[in-house]
Amino acid sequence: MVIVRLAFSSDNHFDVNRVDSNAMMRAQAAYLEQNGVQWYLIAGDLFNDFQKSQQFVVDLQALLGAHTQVRWIAGNHDMVHGVSFDELENGRFAGYLHNRYVDIPNTNWRIIGNNGWYDYQFAANIPDTTTEDFLHWKRAFWIDRAIEQPISDLERTDLVLNQVKAQLSLAQAEQKQVVFMTHFVPRVDYLRFSDDNRFWNMANALMGTPRMGALLEQFDVAHVLFGHLHIHPQPRTFNGTTYYDQAVGYGLKRINEWQTTSFMAEWYQETQMLDLN
Repeated sequence: MVIVRLAFSSDNHFDVNRVDSNAMMRAQAAYLEQNGVQWYLIAGDLFNDFQKSQQFVVDLQALLGAHTQVRWIAGNHDMVHGVSFDELENGRFAGYLHNRYVDIPNTNWRIIGNNGWYDYQFAANIPDTTTEDFLHWKRAFWIDRAIEQPISDLERTDLVLNQVKAQLSLAQAEQKQVVFMTHFVPRVDYLRFSDDNRFWNMANALMGTPRMGALLEQFDVAHVLFGHLHIHPQPRTFNGTTYYDQAVGYGLKRINEWQTTSFMAEWYQETQMLDLN
């Protein structure tokens, strides 16, 4: 029986965390090699610059060599500088898996990636709030206002879901088991709602879409890696689909989301290993 080891991570935020990304890369590569990881999946948010994120993936892959394959998708932070909408959708960057798949040799497993997006449905509990209200809030307060986008958020979400459905339909037709990677949140169960924190309730609108989780479960996807939320949950299974949010998050004086005392300690703790057979 062939056993393949995957490792999951997201939201490393090297620049926000003010760490030496080259030193972190070397430490990560050593850990992945020591643990026999054959596929390392990164669910977005390496830097606030796509070009830096891409270069990190290229350099990490070169450091690891052929034994460990690195695949990544873009999070919203990766999208704010250094890339266009068309490049995000169609670019064939090294290791970039948006709207693409890769089959794991000598197994029946397929890894599918899609950056994902949001449609405000996670904030549907806020009364008397329109699509324009959410868009106005986004433009006023959220980092995503800097992302180039020629279509609306709702149109972009429809595009994403159509892409994912096509990929899952193909995998189903070819009788593949699926590991799916996205950045944005696929289920409402991970969100925090508050009676006295309207800012956070509005932010939920930009977290993802519940339609993604429903689609993944409809197609019996086995494993789903996502990020965006820095909340450190344990893997959870819904309707036969297991979800992993392996975000490192921020370790700052103003916003400290870490459960440990250093970036690498947090990365070690948050990196999830998964053995497939």
